[in-house]
Amino acid sequence: MPESNSTDTDYESAVEIAPGIFWVGFYDAPSGLHCNPYLIVDENEAVVIDGGSRPDFATVMLKILQTGIAPQQIKALIYQHYDPDLCGSVSNFEDAIRQKDLRIISAAENMMFIRHYAVSSPMVSLNKLKFEYVFSSGRKLQFFQTPYSHSAGSFMTFDPQTGVLFTSDLFGSFGVKWELFLQLAAECIECQNLSQCPRKLPNCPVNDILNFHRKIMTSTKALRYSLEQISKIPFKILAPQHGSIIDDEDIIEYLFKLLTSLIDVGIDGTIEEFYQFDYSRFGKKD
Repeated sequence: MPESNSTDTDYESAVEIAPGIFWVGFYDAPSGLHCNPYLIVDENEAVVIDGGSRPDFATVMLKILQTGIAPQQIKALIYQHYDPDLCGSVSNFEDAIRQKDLRIISAAENMMFIRHYAVSSPMVSLNKLKFEYVFSSGRKLQFFQTPYSHSAGSFMTFDPQTGVLFTSDLFGSFGVKWELFLQLAAECIECQNLSQCPRKLPNCPVNDILNFHRKIMTSTKALRYSLEQISKIPFKILAPQHGSIIDDEDIIEYLFKLLTSLIDVGIDGTIEEFYQFDYSRFGKKD
């Protein structure tokens, strides 16, 4: 497996996070909400998962080209929900690929929204595909629905060949401090004092993950249902659409416990708490 030491990661290039699977995003320090498009390459064809927004398209496509994949080799665009940070560039991809056999894959609940991004290629639902995508080689990707985490049509994509689970918003994160692979000190993994960091760190990545789920997921019930689905999948790597990739078993177990214990998720929190959350620290350009 490729080395996961973020401090040595070249964010100017595509990063192979597992054999044939590439992160094709970019380092965006001021945003506070990193987006992670992914490319899966299987022999002479590829699929893109959550390709990104329209302003990010040129950077994402450059990273794809760095892998040696030509746009015409991309056979499917998979969108795990319908937000513009995932789907905004769909028409850009269509213009670059220009292949009649290109398919847009998503849940049926998402398609009524995705069409508003000026999609011209055929859209195929998970149901029609019987919840799997099959490459020409026979390799399969499996789809798992996670309703209301955070939209009705949210789902995850699992690659059994590498053990990578693309979790969409689940295990995502806010954060002004970001690394491609989540790293926590040993004492952080068992820390129970999440309100005040004993190590006096200015930004707690664990708190950023918990706050993301409190504010982005719709309810405690929806989050716990999705976590239950994840627990049944034999994954090795969690690859969320926001935040950092998680490939450490101890960190995954720790986060599972914390997320499962949350009771103030989405509408289950108070309205006062919702409006008290400080979003102003994100999106700054200086």
